[in-house]
Amino acid sequence: MTNLVLYRKYRPKTFSEVVGQEHVVQTLTNAITMGIISHAYLFTGPRGSGKTTIARLLAKSLNCENRKDGFEPCNECSSCNEVNEARAIDLIEVDAASNRGIDEIRELRDGIRFAPTKSKYKVFIIDEAHQLSKDAANALLKTLEEPPSHAIFILATTEIHKMIPTIISRCQRFDFRKLSFPEIISRLEWIINKEKVQIDRTALELIALNSSGSVRDAEALLDQVLAFGGKTAQDIKELLGMVDNTVVGQFVDYLCQGQVGPAIEFLNKTMEKGKDPQEFSKTLVNYLRQGMILKMGPELANPILTGLTGEEKSKLCSQVANFQDNELRRILKLFLEAENKIKYSPIPQLPIELAIIESLQNEEK
Repeated sequence: MTNLVLYRKYRPKTFSEVVGQEHVVQTLTNAITMGIISHAYLFTGPRGSGKTTIARLLAKSLNCENRKDGFEPCNECSSCNEVNEARAIDLIEVDAASNRGIDEIRELRDGIRFAPTKSKYKVFIIDEAHQLSKDAANALLKTLEEPPSHAIFILATTEIHKMIPTIISRCQRFDFRKLSFPEIISRLEWIINKEKVQIDRTALELIALNSSGSVRDAEALLDQVLAFGGKTAQDIKELLGMVDNTVVGQFVDYLCQGQVGPAIEFLNKTMEKGKDPQEFSKTLVNYLRQGMILKMGPELANPILTGLTGEEKSKLCSQVANFQDNELRRILKLFLEAENKIKYSPIPQLPIELAIIESLQNEEK
């Protein structure tokens, strides 16, 4: 197991190990306990929120030979071991992104008629189900409506709006949410305790902030950090190429003073040091957003979620005092637009330079 990446090594093996998604876990475990099993489930939500993990747990629990507490897989019987080791014959996983045609679905549909080899249920997990072609989705409809008693479908998608309504109507739908900041921190702390490594709390917070609510992304970042040998927040910033709030704070000083030339010069010197314009813009937008929130009401800014120290927060408060509310919103919109344009610009920092000029010229008027 040591050669596995963290999100695979520590993938939950029981429902109790799942982080977040309490509404999904409770509904499914109650259904298993009471024997109220649907023939088709639809899991929808952002990436890394646990859709495939819970789908496998459901499949494992349904075929477990010795369930605990009525719903927990024992992880000891041959059926559980086969699922854990990715060799279960009666658990068929289909990636709709690469198997999206009607021929693949027809083949799958023909295989459904055969009884499970050794388990009670034959479970089909169709990942990225929204990528099925229209013909393939239509071919799946009748089977989803009236499958054999031994067949269970679990469809997973990140883009529910691309699913045809007739498929959605044939499934029990479960909406997964992004994980909260404390949930991700708790998960990361649990993993480093298992790995017997020491990483600063501030470093874990930084990883969580950059995971966009995805526990899988957070675990992948932690894996990268462990390989790098980093333990502090500064190590994380260097590894990810992040721009420090101190640097962005100095840049905002020039905006407060209305100095176009020095602001552009500071930006280009920062880029010459190897900083990524996209990361600079991302940090700047977040910094200005926190400033807008602080201006609305200091009590609204969570010190952990902002990623700002007490000194940085105090400086930001004094900076935003130089702007009227509408000015700050306008500047924030300009740099947000610049961030979106960077990837298409032949000169990466050009959109930021144009935003500087436009924001300060409008201010002069």
